[in-house]
Amino acid sequence: MIFELDSKKLDFPHPSYAEKDGLLAIGGDLSAERLLLAYSNGIFPWFSDDSPILWYAPNPRFVIYPSKIKISKSMASCIRKNTFSISIDQNFNEVIKSCSSINRKDQDGTWITEDMIRAYTALYTMGYAHSVEVWQEGLLVGGLYGVLIDGVFCGESMFSKVPNASKAALIYLAQEIDLQLIDCQFHTIHLESMGGEYLPLSDYLAILTKDPRYEQSL
Repeated sequence: MIFELDSKKLDFPHPSYAEKDGLLAIGGDLSAERLLLAYSNGIFPWFSDDSPILWYAPNPRFVIYPSKIKISKSMASCIRKNTFSISIDQNFNEVIKSCSSINRKDQDGTWITEDMIRAYTALYTMGYAHSVEVWQEGLLVGGLYGVLIDGVFCGESMFSKVPNASKAALIYLAQEIDLQLIDCQFHTIHLESMGGEYLPLSDYLAILTKDPRYEQSL
């Protein structure tokens, strides 16, 4: 069942009611309050310019445990050679804009609309959204951004203008930030190659909320 949200009422249905593809609700708004409520309950927006706001809560969830991130031999060599310099929260605006404009294989357009950019920039200003920037010879060549909720980094998007830049950003995130979990949301072959695995929604919510009762509630 897909729920229709009331823009004047700040609430969400329980994430366990999501459809098989993860779609839970439609409508509402992208206010900071609603976004934070969503992420705190394992829900995130994903939609395009020509559709209303859609909210998802996939089951199972695709995640990476930081301690289990896989680093290939070529990436290990890249890291040893200091191919890139990496920073955090130094250029959120350019990272999210680059994620929205980068060409991606087998994908037309982007889900990162102007409204989304404004919404996540507001979360960044409030200290909830964060970016990882990858630099090469002074140029921004890769990065990622997402929302940090109680030790869970909910990854929204990444980009790479040169080989291995987005991988370097993800590895840095896993190794240098004290996280319980990196939420990749949906499966991709790229993320699977770096250690991504499926996690039941109930287990994900138990970690996110630090409430073990979620494991019995779904």
